[in-house]
Parts: sequence; C-alpha cells; structure tokens
Amino acid sequence: MKLEGKKVLVVGAGKSGIAASELLLDKKIETVLYDGNKDLDVEKLYEKAPKLKGMPVLLGELTDEQLRAFDVAVLSPGVPTDLPVVERMRAQNVCIWGEIELAYSFAKGRLIAITGTNGKTTTTALTGEIMKNYFKDVRVVGNIGIPYTSEAATMTDETVTVAEISSFQLETIHEFHPQISAILNITPDHLNRHHTMDCYIKTKEAITTNQTKDEVCVLNYEDEVLRAFGESAPVHVVWFSSVRKLAEGFYLDGEEIFYAHDGNTEKVINVNDLNLLGRHNYENVMAATAMSVNFGVPMEKIVEVLKRFQAVEHRIEYVTEKRGVRFYNDSKGTNPDAAIQGIRAMNRPTLLIGGGYDKQSTYDEWIDAFDGKVKKLVLIGQTAEKIEVCAHKHGFMDTVRCETFEEAIRYCYDHAVSGDAVLLSPACASWGMFPNYEERGRIFKEIVRGLEE
Repeated sequence: MKLEGKKVLVVGAGKSGIAASELLLDKKIETVLYDGNKDLDVEKLYEKAPKLKGMPVLLGELTDEQLRAFDVAVLSPGVPTDLPVVERMRAQNVCIWGEIELAYSFAKGRLIAITGTNGKTTTTALTGEIMKNYFKDVRVVGNIGIPYTSEAATMTDETVTVAEISSFQLETIHEFHPQISAILNITPDHLNRHHTMDCYIKTKEAITTNQTKDEVCVLNYEDEVLRAFGESAPVHVVWFSSVRKLAEGFYLDGEEIFYAHDGNTEKVINVNDLNLLGRHNYENVMAATAMSVNFGVPMEKIVEVLKRFQAVEHRIEYVTEKRGVRFYNDSKGTNPDAAIQGIRAMNRPTLLIGGGYDKQSTYDEWIDAFDGKVKKLVLIGQTAEKIEVCAHKHGFMDTVRCETFEEAIRYCYDHAVSGDAVLLSPACASWGMFPNYEERGRIFKEIVRGLEE
C-alpha cells in the first residue's frame, strides 16, 4: 500500500512512535500521533522531538468517529495487537501496520533481517560489522536500539540494511521482504503477549513470508521447531549446528568452525581466535557468517571482523574485577533460555542475580543449568518468590531475596571470595524496576564500579 493521500495514526509516543512520526512528516503524509496516556505532557513531547511541533496529538480514549478518519494505524512494537482500541481500529477498516512495515515501505537498497528468541542483538551487531567491512553504506537498525524508521528516509539503492526484528515487530508486517533472513532459535518467551507457543512460533517464522525460493533463510539445525520449519520454508535454507557435522552448512567441530558446501569443507575460524565466550556465541558467529557469505562477502573479509569483534553491551559483558571477584553484566538475559547461556559461559563459581518482571516464563531448565556453577542465587523483583520456590523444588536451597537492586549487588560482593564471579543474568524482563534492560545493565555497571576495593 502507498501512503500518499492517506491519513495515518501513529500509536505510541515513545522512541519508535516519534521516529515513525518524523519519517511520515518528512514524506509529507498527513499524520496524527496518539498515546493512551491522557496525562502525557505534549509540550515536553515537542521539546524531546522538536520536528513534531505542531503535529496533532490525541490522548486517552478514542471515539469510533475519530478512528474512522484514519486509513492506516502504525503501532509501536510495545503496543499489543489485541488491545481493545486496536480491535476497534480493525472494525473501522483501519489497516494495521507496525513501525517495521512503515520503514520498509520507504526504505531502499538490500535488506538482511534477523530474529530468534536469543542471540539477535549479538548476531545483528556482528553481521552489521561484517557488512561495514565490505560495503560503503550500511545501516544497523531495529530492535537493536535504532528505529528502522529513523534511517529509511536517507537510504539509497546502494544501502545495505541489517535489521534485528522482534516477534512484536513481525506481528504487523505485510510486504516486509528481506533478501536474507535468519531465525536463530525459538524457545518460550513473551507468552504474556502471544498467549500460546504456537502463535509465537508462527510469528517468528513470518520473517520469511515474502521471500522466494531463490532467497536465503539461515536456520539452527539443533532447534527442533526450526528443523521442522526448514522442510516447508518458502526459501532456500542454510543450516548451522553447534552439535554435529553437516553435509551442507556451518558447523562446530571441537574448537573449529567449518563451512561445508558444494562437496567441499573449509575451515572458517578457531573459536580461540574469537573474543566471544560460549557455545551460543559460536552459533551467533556461524549465523552471521552464513548470512554474509550468501550476501556475497568474501570469507577473508568476514574472518577479519570475527577476530576483532567484541561482545555487545549487556550480553555477558565483562565489567571489572575487584578483590579477585569478576563482575559480568548479562542484563539482556531477559528470559530463562538466554540466562542459561550466561551461566554456561561462566568459568568460575558464580553468585547470580536473577528476577524481575513476570512474562509467565517457567524457570525449571534455568535452575537445572546451574550445574554446580552457581553458589548463590540472589533474587529481586516481581518474580523473586516464584523463582525461589522453583529453585527449592529442584534442590537448590542457597537463595536470598533482596528488596532493591543495589542491595542484591552489595550482598553478592560481601559474600563473594577471590576467584568468584558475580553475574547479572536475570532470566526476566526489567519492567517494574527499570524502563528497559539497557538501563538495568548501565545501573549495574555504575554500582559495581563504585564498590570499594
């Protein structure tokens, strides 16, 4: 759908909503910004986003008459698609888009899109660095923190875009069409939003909806859901595996990553030459390499980046060492499966800080993954009691509940000894205590660096 001559309602006045509104304003599309918070300070909004000054803003409840005035509603990723107001929009024949679909409608050049429950940010950042090592105009956007809409207006036919795409963003795509996609893994997450695992799986798989058989989707062979999807996917599938040798695709064998293709096998890199820790990161490396090779980047240009790439902020990020205790920030471990990877990467006895917002996750596999590495589990937030009950059920009794984040960090420092690690890997979202996982990670690092030696 072309938006010229249409009237658009942007839903949500946060970072994504502002970027979407600015893009529409730049394209001279009639736009109104809407937020359900009737007490939102519009003047402060204009101060934060001066380009929007004068753009109409609606707040609170919308009438059916107001809704009928719009052709398209652009939802920010945090706005559930089953909200009553969204259902009313559909009833008024308002077309529901997301910020990703809006950006794609104006973007130019070629697109790589990456989704999955865990590993998206690291894989997107790594793929972006590889692309920048070979192409001149590269944009890294999406769930990684830079709205796709904030870059779309300045793209050209020569632009290469690498986009991290969340399940929330995939709910509202229509024509969104990457030339190469990747689904890294699918494990239970965001079930408070998607309600069923089947719905969550289908939403993730939708990244391939508009791809053709000549285009590529990179999939994890060791994910049973994806292995089954690969048999019917509408694209050419390139596999990676961290467990077994593959006749075609990328695989980890001991400490070496190999690429098997066209009857040949070539060594890519030894994992000891990487700055990334853990098997999950080796999977991220294989996925990024698979996408890059199939995008036409020479292997030697890829390996140059693999050797120098550092872990992204908030993902098993080394912070500092004090009194022989090492501190790691894994605030991006916002679900149990991601947090399991954080534990697996530890090579010291670990005091683990967990807990936060309840996304209706279960924690049994996370607790089982402690596997003798975790000395103490220090819990905070809404899920503290739920996780403690689960831990005790599994025989892990060394748990402590703290009222504040700072208290939890201080407790770990007071009870750690030289040779230990303190790991923030909450297995939960940050909401309720922090606006996002980035803020949680930043505050963790500030508090840790302020601890006396």
